[in-house]
Amino acid sequence: MNAIKLETYKQKYLDFLESRHTAVLNFVDAEGKPFSSTAPFVKKDNTFYVYISEVAEHFQLMKTSEIVDVIMLADQADSKNPFATERVRYACRPAFLGNDGLEDIFELFNELYNEKMMTLFRGLDFALFELKPFEGRYVVGFGLAFDLTVDGSTFKHVVINKEKENS
Repeated sequence: MNAIKLETYKQKYLDFLESRHTAVLNFVDAEGKPFSSTAPFVKKDNTFYVYISEVAEHFQLMKTSEIVDVIMLADQADSKNPFATERVRYACRPAFLGNDGLEDIFELFNELYNEKMMTLFRGLDFALFELKPFEGRYVVGFGLAFDLTVDGSTFKHVVINKEKENS
């Protein structure tokens, strides 16, 4: 893939990421069973933040997991082929941050969601978690997968050598 095309897909990825507001969170529980949930998020400095209630099933998993897989998907209605749905996945290290301080992060939530609602949540049992990505992959079609960092500073086309695989 030439550099011009790679830059085109990199920009497509960056635009896609900026248009996402909800993430699918994937965990493995203490018994080894998979568990998935969703949460709205904000992004700052190549890190994602989610604000979730202690009542949420994924709250304890978020507190105890060493790795959380985060997926953001295109709307199914916008996908021409369900086998090639545009998506990005990151493996992240979670950290519990609580509910105090970090006003810059809460201001992002206020701007993106609803300041009155966020003020209400801050008086309840919600807590902020940081999700620090350490690897990611963006898929935008058949043969169009890219290993990347959140900011796109690393953006490598994934190519499988079928000849080598079949020998």
